[in-house]
Amino acid sequence: MKKQLTPIHGIPEKSREDQTLAKANEAIAIRPKRGKLTLLSRRIYNALLYHAQKQGVDEPSYTLPLAELIGDARFNSNNTELLKSHLRDMQATTIEWSTSSAGQKKWVSTQLIGTVIIEEPGRGQPCQITWHYPKEIRESLVKPNQYTKVLLEISAQMRSYSASVLYELGARYLTSPGGLTMREDVFWWASVLTGRSDIAEVDYRFLKRDVISKAIVEVETLCEDFTLELIEHKKGRKVEELQFRVHPKSQQSLGGMHDPAKNVFDLEIVGRLIAIGIKQNDAQDVYATTDEGQVRAALDHTEQRLRSSTLPKLEAPAAYFRDALKKGYAKAQKIEPSKIDTTKLAGPPKLSGENRLQQVRDAWGHDQRTRAKDLFNEMNIQQQDAVRSKFEEEELPNLASPIVRAWKRDGVKSRICAGSFFKWFAKVTWNEEATDQMLIEYALAKGVMKFDS
Repeated sequence: MKKQLTPIHGIPEKSREDQTLAKANEAIAIRPKRGKLTLLSRRIYNALLYHAQKQGVDEPSYTLPLAELIGDARFNSNNTELLKSHLRDMQATTIEWSTSSAGQKKWVSTQLIGTVIIEEPGRGQPCQITWHYPKEIRESLVKPNQYTKVLLEISAQMRSYSASVLYELGARYLTSPGGLTMREDVFWWASVLTGRSDIAEVDYRFLKRDVISKAIVEVETLCEDFTLELIEHKKGRKVEELQFRVHPKSQQSLGGMHDPAKNVFDLEIVGRLIAIGIKQNDAQDVYATTDEGQVRAALDHTEQRLRSSTLPKLEAPAAYFRDALKKGYAKAQKIEPSKIDTTKLAGPPKLSGENRLQQVRDAWGHDQRTRAKDLFNEMNIQQQDAVRSKFEEEELPNLASPIVRAWKRDGVKSRICAGSFFKWFAKVTWNEEATDQMLIEYALAKGVMKFDS
């Protein structure tokens, strides 16, 4: 009996085989020549291609209930306009497609996807989406001669564009001799792993830190078939070319994909976006529709700018963040590089004493409570009432009588109660105990203290 996947977000159960996309090798490492691609663009593209292959290469166009596309692409939103914007991005993205057979070579420059039609017949009637592929590459996409089997379920769970690309590349080269991917220059990889065509210059240090390293960790967490090793090719001391080596993993249960510990929807990033002044709904949209590596880089840069004591006070952090995100990781990170030199650390730094550890733990707790307060203030009245009721039911009976009396009199506005309330709210929202390693990484990132080198 075939093992059935656990349904996610109301999607009908499908077997591992049914969830497999035969993706043309040429369509994996896409380097856009014009336009841009995002994580959600890639998810939508894979879902469309999966359904096109099920309908067959002889069809001139393909039609699907819009709800089914939204489910397969893990597009957790009813915002059709947002979906349309990603479809427009794909239509505006120019790619180059090269094939060779029997000594003949063929080069095609074309759109990623052709005409798209969304029909909304009215209330009570399901919406339909119809799409076409450019005729020059339609057969190569829908019935490819050389392809890689991509598990749609895993691809759809990736939280960054770069990880999605590396997962598909790893699947492609898993069985090749030596497990080595193509070897290309740093600029080529920057474009492929970010989905951007407008990169003018690349600082490899930031590309490795903010894009590649995090994507490798993400693939390691979600993919049970292989791990990836970054290989750097240098000329002198400068890294000029990159490739990856794919290492097979021992097989495990597919059910491990749904372990809550592997849930890569990072609520911390959403909380940090809210903390700099972005509304909750907007923060969730930014996180869900933008490459995670770019969001992290822009956030790190904005928070670093806020902490600066040498520059004028930042009056509009949210606007500053959006500008940094628009300009991209390479430009954003060059304004004020980190003062922490991690190259001097041979391994994870060790805290020298309980007092220093407690200092970091206290700072962590304060930061958690601040994020919880910002999140609570972003909620509407009904949501706040629900949180208060849950606090009164679960936590208030365990508190000292002076705190209980203050709560009944002033609620969350009480200075006595606020600390207990937001500490509890942070705990139930993020539900994580800070390990020593987490505290060390937090201290390094926030500059809470200096560590002995």
